[in-house]
Amino acid sequence: MRAFIFDLNGTMINDMDYHTRGWLYLLNNVLGGNFTWEEVKPQMYGKNQEVLVRMFGAGKFTDEEMARLSLEKEKRYQEEFLPKLELLPGLADFLEKAYQQGIPMAIASAAIPFNIDFVLDNLRIRHYFKAIVSADDVVFSKPHPETFLKAAALLNAEPTDCLVFEDVPKGVEAALNAGMDAIVLTTTHRVDEFKDLQNVLHFANDFNGDFFQKLVTT
Repeated sequence: MRAFIFDLNGTMINDMDYHTRGWLYLLNNVLGGNFTWEEVKPQMYGKNQEVLVRMFGAGKFTDEEMARLSLEKEKRYQEEFLPKLELLPGLADFLEKAYQQGIPMAIASAAIPFNIDFVLDNLRIRHYFKAIVSADDVVFSKPHPETFLKAAALLNAEPTDCLVFEDVPKGVEAALNAGMDAIVLTTTHRVDEFKDLQNVLHFANDFNGDFFQKLVTT
C-alpha cells in the first residue's frame, strides 16, 4: 500500500468507553433521557449531531443547540480521558517506521477538530500526518466514503493504494465503499460483527506483531 489512513477514536487510542460515558451523562443527566449503556454504545459513530438525532429524533434541537451540546460532551470526555491518553501498543513505533519509509499518512475521523487536536497535540504526533479530515470537512458521515476519499485526495493517492485502519463496522463499510482495504483494531467490536465486510485484511488487538512490521519494512 502507498498510503495509510487512520480512524482516530478506538483505532489509534482506546477511548470509546469514555465517549460512551460522556454521551450517557449528557443524554441522561443533562437532557433528561433514560438510556442504557447497551442502547448508547451502538450509536458511537458519525457526527455528534447525528448521534443526537438518532437518540432523540429529528427536530428536537437546533443546529446551535447541537453544537453546544457536542462541545459540552467532548469537554467532559477529554477531562476524564486525559490521564489515560496513550496510543495503542505498538502504534508509536509503527508510525515512526512508516514516517521514515516516506509512507504518506492521514487521519480521517468523524471527530470534531477539538478532539483531534486534543489527541495529536497531547501525544505530539501531529508531524506524522500530511492530511486530517474531520467531521467539519465532510457533508456525509461514514459509511459514506467521502471521509476516506477526501483523505486519499489530500495525500495524492489513488483509493486502491490506501490502507484504512478502523475499529467499527460502519468505518470499514466506508472504506469498502471507497474501494479501500482495511485493518480492524478490535478495541470496540467483535470480529464476527465484520463478517459481511470482505475488505478486511487483518484483525488485531493492537499494532504489535509481524503483520504490522511487514507493512513498514521495505
